[in-house]
Amino acid sequence: MNTNKYTFTPQEPLHTGFGPRTTAVEALGDVNLEGKVAIVTGGYSGLGLETTRVLAAAGAKVIVPARTPEKAKAALASIPGVELETLDLMDPASIDDFAQRFIRSGRPLNILVNSAGVMASGEAYDSRGYEQQFAVNHLGHFQLTARLWPALKAANGARVVSVSSKGHRLGGIDFDDLFFKNKPYSKWPAYAQAKTANALFAVELDRRGESANVRAYSVHPGSILTDLSRHLSDDELLAMGAVNEQGERGYTSYNDEQKTIPEGAATIVWCAVSPMLIGKGGVYCENVDIARMVKSGEEGQPNKAGVSPWAVDREAAAKLWTVSEQLTGVNFEI
Repeated sequence: MNTNKYTFTPQEPLHTGFGPRTTAVEALGDVNLEGKVAIVTGGYSGLGLETTRVLAAAGAKVIVPARTPEKAKAALASIPGVELETLDLMDPASIDDFAQRFIRSGRPLNILVNSAGVMASGEAYDSRGYEQQFAVNHLGHFQLTARLWPALKAANGARVVSVSSKGHRLGGIDFDDLFFKNKPYSKWPAYAQAKTANALFAVELDRRGESANVRAYSVHPGSILTDLSRHLSDDELLAMGAVNEQGERGYTSYNDEQKTIPEGAATIVWCAVSPMLIGKGGVYCENVDIARMVKSGEEGQPNKAGVSPWAVDREAAAKLWTVSEQLTGVNFEI
């Protein structure tokens, strides 16, 4: 792999003592979040639900926005103090309305976890003609973060965590044809593009936000069977080793990549709260540590850890920021 064409953010593991079997509770440790405010998109399902549960148990006031709050209500019923809100990441007006309601509350925002997403879905576009995976996973969260910026800045020490994926290693961003206008749609390149965008967003947001004491991180949580895999066929899951002996969707064993939900949420929580990351940002993390850069020849090895250089390339991150402002019409004032 030729890394000379990239100007990437240093990826230097901290050797935290944690690992792939660390749970979110263990990653939290003894951090006290009393008086802190967190927003977790997708916080009522899968990894987002576990993140909500752990942050709330540590004392944080957690706001969970959902397209259908009534559906989320049942999932969150056992977590005291969670606020349910309405938000549709495919709808720019809904994003603005939610953010405005939060800003009007006058509260600082200490933690923003951009966890909601869609994976390997069929070809679909939003009302603007933007491909669904890119629109939901990246552009919606870009606009949301921009609108919440005053509250993030007011926290004087906020963190923004974007849930990316090792799926970014399937390919980078096609800036010349983001929305498959000149090539046939393919769900995995579309997913890779969106997940690369999540990582690049953290790179540029951290660069711009550091002076305001807002740090940003991207996370590969691992391969976890949640509702996110609903668009995958049984054959695809079987190839991934994600069909158990009973023929049901589920892993028969777990390795460093395949994880339980509490293990999958660990790196998200760690990035959101860990004192180990004070003074650090813009990095891609996995297995409760800063990930290393992949080595030449490892791209085709799915169980190898690491981040591809195009997902932490500073020049691509700056370009994506400009393109995202143009596509959303949002001038991200920092």
